[in-house]
Amino acid sequence: MARLLIRNGRLLDPSQDLDGALDCLVEDGRIARIDVDISADGAEILDAEGAWIAPGLIDIHTHLREPGQEYKEDLASGGMAAVAGGFTQLACMANTDPVNDDPSVTKYILDRAEKDSPVKIRPIAAATRGLAGQVMTEMMALREAGAVAFSDDGATIMDTAVMRRVLEYSTLADAPVIVHAEDCHLRAGGVVNEGPVSTRLGLPGNPAAAEEIMIARDLRLAAMTGAHLHIAHVSSAGSVDLIRRAREDGTRVTAEVTPHHLSLTDEATMTFDTSTRVAPPLRSAADISALRAALAEGVIDVMATDHAPHATYEKEVEFTEAPPGMLGLETAVAVTLDLVRDGTLSPLEFVRCWSTNPAELIAVEGGSLRVGSAADIVLIDPTREWTYDAAQGFSKSRNSPWSGSKMTGRAVATIVDGRLVYHSERGVLIR
Repeated sequence: MARLLIRNGRLLDPSQDLDGALDCLVEDGRIARIDVDISADGAEILDAEGAWIAPGLIDIHTHLREPGQEYKEDLASGGMAAVAGGFTQLACMANTDPVNDDPSVTKYILDRAEKDSPVKIRPIAAATRGLAGQVMTEMMALREAGAVAFSDDGATIMDTAVMRRVLEYSTLADAPVIVHAEDCHLRAGGVVNEGPVSTRLGLPGNPAAAEEIMIARDLRLAAMTGAHLHIAHVSSAGSVDLIRRAREDGTRVTAEVTPHHLSLTDEATMTFDTSTRVAPPLRSAADISALRAALAEGVIDVMATDHAPHATYEKEVEFTEAPPGMLGLETAVAVTLDLVRDGTLSPLEFVRCWSTNPAELIAVEGGSLRVGSAADIVLIDPTREWTYDAAQGFSKSRNSPWSGSKMTGRAVATIVDGRLVYHSERGVLIR
């Protein structure tokens, strides 16, 4: 494999506490050298002037829809959207058709990804059969097949005894349990945050308490079992308080927050744009402030997109009938760079939340530019101005509230195992 020299950029690597004007030499798909003014005869040169050189981003929460819902997305289209967004690894949720609740499905996803996707795919297996919340999956067999975590995301395991057993067995499989925390009875048919906006819209509300009650339960179970509990898409200030206290008490808990919950309030639903219908719902400005502070404090460990493609016809219905979810892979960097611009996160902390911490959380190689590590690299231009058009994006779906928006900051190059797979001027180079 030809050598690649990335130079003239600002290299950011939280795993080594590196932040400076450093070059990066790649040989045979691995990081060969990090230094000042590297000279490498015969190497391909990638000029990173004005850009950050960072470990490839890792999204631990995506819905890639394959198998069974390829009309929304598949491993190829999702992978192309990912590299265009700066991601080199994706963990994909189990709510496919069939559900990833059997080792054969896990292996199918990995086999298809090897052939079709420009990024590394990490399957998340179901915690219960059919995501029904009643019968546990064969967690050890799923882990051996390649699952990196267990989750019934999109559904909540309401039976507390079942949830306890899932957590207990996850310790044997040595993998986190990722929970979608919403009390389905309290949530009922709520489609927007319960509060003034839901009242004004005349839409059923989904109270923050529905999330907080389930988080409180699952934190108690995690403390009892010693399992690694990961809380997906945290959305409320009350949830942050619960997680903070649990961490202080020594509970083994991690948490994530999405770009949309960090940036959009429930006021965004006032236009009845169904792309703003997400689960959990967009909440208040006070909740956003708490989420941003929690990310800066380390109470929330990672950012994750919850990339959830839906076909146009599925979203072009009444707000209450639309499936929840929005696209996220191609816009995540631009949306969350606002946290750097306003001083909430430093550039190094930004990379930590999008790369180093996610790699540690699901225990995969990545999140580092150490010599000898896989050359999964992203170049991010934090000042690049561009306009996002979902219709011109790589995803098969179009459900994004940011379509048509002017954005600042984007991935300008993505490298997987030493191969340049995306360049902002040349598009996806490996399909």
